[in-house]
Amino acid sequence: MSAATAPAAQPWATYLLPGIGVRERRLAVPLDRSGRLRGEVSLLVRELVDPTRGEEDLPLLVYLQGGPGGANPRPLRRDGWLDVALRDYRVVLVDQRGTGGSSPLDGAALAGLDARAGADLLACYRADSIVADLEDVRRDVYGGRPWSTLAQSFGGWITLTYLSVAPEALRACYVAGGIPGTPPDAAEVYRRTFGRVAGKTAEFYRRYPADVDAVAAIADRLAQGDVLLPDGDVLTVHRFQSMGIDLGMKPGPERLHWFVEKAFAAPGRLSAGFLQDAMVRTAQADGPLFWTLQESIYGHGGNGPTGWAAQAERDRRPEFDADRRPLLFTGEMAFPWMFDEIRLLRPYQGAVHELAARQEWSPLYDLDRLATNEVPLAAIVYHDDMFVDSGLQLDTLSRVGSAQAWVTNEYEHDGIGDARVLERLHELVRDQGGEIR
Repeated sequence: MSAATAPAAQPWATYLLPGIGVRERRLAVPLDRSGRLRGEVSLLVRELVDPTRGEEDLPLLVYLQGGPGGANPRPLRRDGWLDVALRDYRVVLVDQRGTGGSSPLDGAALAGLDARAGADLLACYRADSIVADLEDVRRDVYGGRPWSTLAQSFGGWITLTYLSVAPEALRACYVAGGIPGTPPDAAEVYRRTFGRVAGKTAEFYRRYPADVDAVAAIADRLAQGDVLLPDGDVLTVHRFQSMGIDLGMKPGPERLHWFVEKAFAAPGRLSAGFLQDAMVRTAQADGPLFWTLQESIYGHGGNGPTGWAAQAERDRRPEFDADRRPLLFTGEMAFPWMFDEIRLLRPYQGAVHELAARQEWSPLYDLDRLATNEVPLAAIVYHDDMFVDSGLQLDTLSRVGSAQAWVTNEYEHDGIGDARVLERLHELVRDQGGEIR
């Protein structure tokens, strides 16, 4: 691999995965870009390349992982979008701060902090800080070379922040299911997505009609209040409902169906396998920032408190009550009960309540600059997306310069896994003149 690609002095660790050359190193960046909090974050920078082209001066494509609070993928093989990308690019994976190998943030980091201090810490993990981290990597590791971005879900939030503050860094932007509504409004997001989740639940029951009664039997048993998960947490009905997040992926309905099938070991007694899986699906051991920052991604300048917007919308929809049958599932929605009931989220409780009440935020988007954007932006908008409303996405894209939308109902929210998605996004940019050189 060319030394010119990495002018910084720190050596790279190198190894091979099947069909993929890998090298990785670390870069220290400030914890708080405003300077109020001291400390550093150690970013893990991982680079992937076709092993037969490791010495070539290839363009760079940085992958922006979904979330918030999601680490980059750890590939097992060369397939999907990665296979497409490795045909032309050197792929850069920078684990977002607080995730994966980049100084992972767990509940212990908030020990000894009051609610205000905890909220101030968590506010350092938003899209503006992530973009600043990427700019440090681009400058210090890659000599300031411009790069392209490929974004999944929350990665699209990062993309619009990037285009707002440093468009000169970008050659082109590709986004899959992740264009935020602008100006951001958490309440409007949930007004739209609760109905979508109800529709996905109805479709699940249409496909698997026996699961109407099976899910009801599970909920009736949980309502007795004495079902414990292996870690000692009580499995409540609303925690069970949150597993509906899988209905927005493929093959999520099938995974949920087989999960429900194994629920009972005997009449009235839930199986150990069911309880183990329920704990793993909901405990957030691998990504506690996902629920912790779920609504904070909508804070922008002076747009005021998010105010537990998902809970407020649920309170207006009695059809989602835990005692209703057929039971409706919920999706990508953070609720206050999560920080009471899920042991790995309890350390964040005071801080997330403080964040929910926060009036002022660091700005994320420059709407005037986005309107005159010249960086090619191609986005796939999933018409039936359960997580990111298609109408809000298209409204934003209509007000971003050099943006193109591909609208389809062929995929769910995880459609980026199909190689055709990145291939088509590339075609959209190519047909409009290609990436900026």
